[in-house]
Amino acid sequence: MDISEGGTSKLLYYKHLFRKYLIYPMKSFDYLIVGAGLFGATFAYLANKAGKKCLVIDKRSHTGGNIYCEEIDGINVHKYGAHIFHTSDKEVWDFVNSIVPFNRYTNCPVAQAPDGKLYNLPFNMNTFYQMWGIKTPQEAQRKLEEQRKEAIEKMKVDGVEEPRNLEEQALSLIGKDIYEQLIKGYTEKQWGRKCTDLPAFIIRRLPVRLTFDNNYFNDKYQGIPIGGYNKLIDGLLEGTEVKLNTDFFSDRKHWESVADKIVFTGKIDEFYDYRFGKLEYRTVRFETESLENPNWQGNAVVNYTSADVPFTRIIEHKHFEKFGKEIYDNPKTVISREYSTEWQEGMEPFYPVNDERNQEVYAKYKELADKEENVIFGGRLAEYKYYDMAPIIAKSMLYFK
Repeated sequence: MDISEGGTSKLLYYKHLFRKYLIYPMKSFDYLIVGAGLFGATFAYLANKAGKKCLVIDKRSHTGGNIYCEEIDGINVHKYGAHIFHTSDKEVWDFVNSIVPFNRYTNCPVAQAPDGKLYNLPFNMNTFYQMWGIKTPQEAQRKLEEQRKEAIEKMKVDGVEEPRNLEEQALSLIGKDIYEQLIKGYTEKQWGRKCTDLPAFIIRRLPVRLTFDNNYFNDKYQGIPIGGYNKLIDGLLEGTEVKLNTDFFSDRKHWESVADKIVFTGKIDEFYDYRFGKLEYRTVRFETESLENPNWQGNAVVNYTSADVPFTRIIEHKHFEKFGKEIYDNPKTVISREYSTEWQEGMEPFYPVNDERNQEVYAKYKELADKEENVIFGGRLAEYKYYDMAPIIAKSMLYFK
């Protein structure tokens, strides 16, 4: 065909095809990794070290997925919400620290309750003193047992042996006072559903400490990469070809042809063209604000548990990386208010809605995924499961092995 007959548009089209297929001929990579988040980046790093050739593509304009940080006023802002690395797995901890050293950040969130008071989290002796004025573990134990017993007795009167929903589960684990002040409003905002409509398994257990310890995690190691999470992702992807602003589904046939195997970290229902229906998610909307104040709330994370406050929490990003007097070295600070909402097309999916209906749909997709010989599904979207960061890295290690 004489392309001169087709005019400029046809010439541009053929130039596009030429560039695409010249750069990425069939089977030119061992792995095509769809998604430049933590799972994909870790897999790429391990594959690269093993002498495998990888291409990473991502539809976003940046790498890192939801752990991406944006610098504002000299502060690393967690663009998609607070991410705190924690693990008891020494192999994982040593691995990430071999990429970038981590600082000593310890997660000690605070909650502002409907009664207007501030409470320490997780539930510990500080919380119980703030709630009831009690000062010893023995007093706390008696008070908790008293409140649990009240909830369990009420269930028995109603003819219920096992908690039917999240509210009954929480009341039987922690009692009325803490449930109403610190759990109910926050949970209903987070999920967009009444606690009585949420399944009990969402909180099979609630951490209770009879010590004055505000460290949220029980893990042996925790911290933030020095210089922010972009340092970690950049280190993992070093030496690997990355193509951003590239949607796998916009030219699926081509992208499937460029590698022997695919590592897919996107939505599993989209991979199978939603044949069994769409999986549901919750998402988060952020309002980020730069303030002429070196220390706005005194803590990285403050939860707002009242149903009357529309946002779930406020993050002050500076506190993830600056401590003590360092906080005042920068006269500005950056805060983000988080609003939990139902996911819709065009939004970033955050939290899988693991109710019975969605789990049944996911099981059908997983059955198809398990039969794939040349596709590896990994991460929260591909496995329809909420993951912390350390398990994501451990899972990527396991898949690569």
